[in-house]
This record gives sequence, structure tokens and C-alpha cells, in this order.
Amino acid sequence: MSATNFKTENNTYRKLIGNGLTYRIPRFQRDYSWTDEEWEDLWSDILGTIQDGGEPAHYMGYLVLQSEDEKTFDVIDGQQRLTTLSLIILAALKNLQRQVDEGKNPDQNKQRLEQIRNTYLGYLDPVTLVTRSKLTLNRNNNDYYQTYLVPLGHLPVRGFRASEHSLRKAFEWFEKRVRDYARKQGGDEGVVLATLVEAMSDRLFFTVISVTDELNAYKVFETLNARGVRLSSTDLLKNYLFSVLHKQNEHPNAMNALEDRWESMVSRMGAESFPDFLRSHWNSRKTFVRQSDLFKTIRNKVAGPAAVFELLRGMEEDMDTYLALTNPEAAHWPAQLKSHAQQLRMFKVRQPFPLILAAQRVLSADQFAKVLRACVVIAFRYNVIGNLPANEQERVYYAAAQKLNQGIAGNAQQLLESLQEIYPKDEAFRAVFADKIIRTTDARNNRVVRYILCELERQHSGQDFDFESDTFNIEHILPQNPEAGWEQFTDDEAEALIYRIGNMALLAKGANKDIGNQAYAIKRPVLQASAFGLTQKLAEENAGWTPQRIAARQKALAKLATAIWRIDQLS
Repeated sequence: MSATNFKTENNTYRKLIGNGLTYRIPRFQRDYSWTDEEWEDLWSDILGTIQDGGEPAHYMGYLVLQSEDEKTFDVIDGQQRLTTLSLIILAALKNLQRQVDEGKNPDQNKQRLEQIRNTYLGYLDPVTLVTRSKLTLNRNNNDYYQTYLVPLGHLPVRGFRASEHSLRKAFEWFEKRVRDYARKQGGDEGVVLATLVEAMSDRLFFTVISVTDELNAYKVFETLNARGVRLSSTDLLKNYLFSVLHKQNEHPNAMNALEDRWESMVSRMGAESFPDFLRSHWNSRKTFVRQSDLFKTIRNKVAGPAAVFELLRGMEEDMDTYLALTNPEAAHWPAQLKSHAQQLRMFKVRQPFPLILAAQRVLSADQFAKVLRACVVIAFRYNVIGNLPANEQERVYYAAAQKLNQGIAGNAQQLLESLQEIYPKDEAFRAVFADKIIRTTDARNNRVVRYILCELERQHSGQDFDFESDTFNIEHILPQNPEAGWEQFTDDEAEALIYRIGNMALLAKGANKDIGNQAYAIKRPVLQASAFGLTQKLAEENAGWTPQRIAARQKALAKLATAIWRIDQLS
């Protein structure tokens, strides 16, 4: 992104809104949705800056604006905050109007009222002599805002949208807080109200990011999201799709249908997860695209109403599958498929999602189950144990998805043949597994090790244990905090071997607690009495516990693992 179409600066609310510029919330941007929880937080922040000894300034976060002329700006992100601040200004004006009506310093308070209104809400255009509003809300909220709130008139309550009721309630909430604040300060309430507005506008500040078009705005969203700033590029995508219909003068019924269906999907998915879903959906059907290029690609490819509704239908078709992968517990899938999805989630592996979406659409239920299990096996071999570059997997999975879409692959076996290059072969997998270290101090790693040990136990003894059970723990034979009786290990050896898979076993919770950091000679009979076959075997085959015995056991477990996480036609 060049410097000519991207600008960042810190601005106070006064500089933003009090300088003759105007701001528009795009027609199809999300409706006003803040509630008393957000109102309370903002009001507390404002009071914290204006009270004696309060903070000199309060940071309001990022504001993403789009403009071609640097006079009128579309609010790409920050509409909830700007709208709420304008309602606080209106609340102060309502209280000033009350002062005028009650005959309290009417001339001065009327001057204050007009000055604040002109500065923060609207001004007289010197050419047309028409009052221009500094803030225009979206298509669902602007009429109520301009017709009822800005004039400070009667606020009707019937026959309006939920978001319009939210605007009214926010205004009424702040009007009461401002009134109570002014009365508590004592003295001339008009002065207090004007001082509140001035202090608020000088001490609230934003980081303002200005861009020239929606493609640059999307890049900003992606950059900020990567830095942990929670912004929603979902709204930007929605705005673009709606603008396509709007430019084509599509019938209002079509616009309403799109909005209802879009909001239904976003509600089910969550705005923050939606771009990830959209990318998986796109890669499962269309050209391969990276997240950073998603908006640009959609803008180039989805150029008319037919393409908009085709995209919508496809997303609706794929959404249930995607939700089943990301939230398996709520899915209407058989238990085995849920288990596969839970394992992928535990592994934090999403690269296969486009292929899985395509397989669900194209293959029969039994063939789909084979593909899903294969993705789990590959994820385990390639990602969990191999720790190989995940980005190289994406194009392989994408190419396999396209073979399904094009009819080149018609069943699971044909499909899996195209995944050969990301399926580590048995010999390589055994070698890496035999040396694998997984630090169980991390909660996710702890779950993975429990899963691995339970699968190994099932393969060895036929016993099926739920790795999520709280009846047993992972026993580190060489303890995580070794004490007396472990002198055979140097400090370096202990550090290197404690979290080797060969040093870990399953043990009932009580027994695990009892033996703690005891020497192996004390642990051995407890291990031997365990209900877990592999734990018994460890104790029976090892009179002592040394670095060599850990390596030998892990090598044996690696052979067992190769038989479990295996795709026969690829091995």
C-alpha cells in the first residue's frame, strides 16, 4: 500500500468533528448496536478524563476512514463510537435547551447551544445556505437520527427498528447521566454542560487511518487483525456486495433478501470468523486465494447481481460443514465424524478445510468419512509430529478440492492419491516420532499427549479410554521436578528427556499424586499395578529408568503409532 493512499495520525474528537469535515456511515454498514454495557464504559472513561486529578487523555482506538477528497469520509470502522459520541453531544444540547426553556441565563445558554450544534453536529453551507449534518448514519438509522434526535424533538417509540430503539435509548440514557452530572457540579449548569462538551472533545483521541478505496481499507483490517486489534472486515465485504446490487438498481426486495440471508450467516458464524469461512469456501470452489487477497479477488470476480447471489447460495451450502469443523459438539454429525473434527481443532489445523467442504458436497457419506479421517492422519503426521511448513499444504489441499469439483477424482482413493506429497511416509514418520518432545506444561500440548497415549493404549490393549477423562493424568516417569533418586540423569539430560513421549505414561489420578517425584524404584510397583496396559508394560520391561530406556521405549511407541495414524493406500 503506497503512502499516497494510506495515512495515519492521532486526532482528538474536536479535530475530527469540529473542522468542517463530514462523515458518512456507508448505507449498508451494520446498524447501531451498542447497549448500556458499552454506554457505561464510555461514560466512565469520559468522567475519568474530566474530573479533578483524572487522566489527561483517553484513547478511543482505531478509526478507519475512506475518502477521495479528504472532505467527506466514509466510516469503515468506528461507527458505533462516533454515533455514540454524537448522542452525548445531543444529550448535552437537550440539557442546555432545558436551561433556556426554564429561563436560566437564556441568552448565554442559547448562544452555547448554537455554537456547540454548529461545531459538532452540523453547519450552514456557505454556498447553498443549507444545514449539512456532520454525521450521516446508515440507511436503516439515518432517518430516525436526523428527523427526531438531531432536532431534539419528541421521540416516538412505536413502529421502528430495534436499532432505532437503541439510538433512542442511548440518547435517553446519556441525557439523564449528563443532567445528573451537571446538577452535582453546582453553579451555572450551562457553563458545566459547555465545559463537559469541550473537555470531552479535547481529551478523547483516536488513531485515524485514512484510505482512498475499500481495497486499501481491507488491507488495513488484515494488518490490524494480525496485530491483535479486533476489527471486522466482514462489514466491508457486506458493503461491497450490497453496493453491487445498489449500482444495478436491484429491486428493494432483492436487497432485503440479501441482507436477511447475510445477517443470518454472520449471526451463526460470528463476524470475526466470517472472513476465514469465506476464504475456505472460496478456495473449495474457485481460484486459490490467500487471506490478504480475499477482498481484492471477490471484488474482481463478483461483479454483478447474479454473481452476488451465486456466492450467497454457495456460502449457505457450505456453512453447516464449516461450523461442524469449528464447533463439532453442536454438529448433527455421527460420533466418529465429530471425533475427527475435534481432533483437527485440537491440532489447530485448518489447511484441509477447503478440501473437506468440497468432499462433503461431492462424495457419498462413507467416502466423505474416509477423506475426513485421512485429513486427521495427515495433520497428525505432518503438522503435530513432523512440524512441517503448513503453508505448503494449502495448495495441495486446494488442488485436491479442484479435482473433486472438476470430476477428475470421484472417490476417496482417487482423491487421496493427490495428497501423497504432504503425507510423511512410514519410515520418516517413525524416525521423527521416536525423537518427539511435547512440553505438557502447555494446556493444548497436554491434551495432545493424552490423546496420543490413549490411542497408543487402544492399539496395544484394545482398551478404549476417553482422553478428556479427569480420572487419570500423565505420569512423567522422570519427574518434571526430579529430586532424590534421579542422580543417574544430568541436568542437561533431564531437561532434554522429561517431555519425550517415551518418558510419559497414563496413570490413575490418585496413584499419580501419591508417587509424585519419587525415585523409579518406588514408582515401579505402582506403575505395574496400573489398569493401563502400556504403563504395566513399561514397569515390567524396565528394572531401571535411564536415558537409553526412554529412547528405546519411544522407538517402540513410534512403531505402534505408525500403525494407528496410517492411510494404507499412501503408505
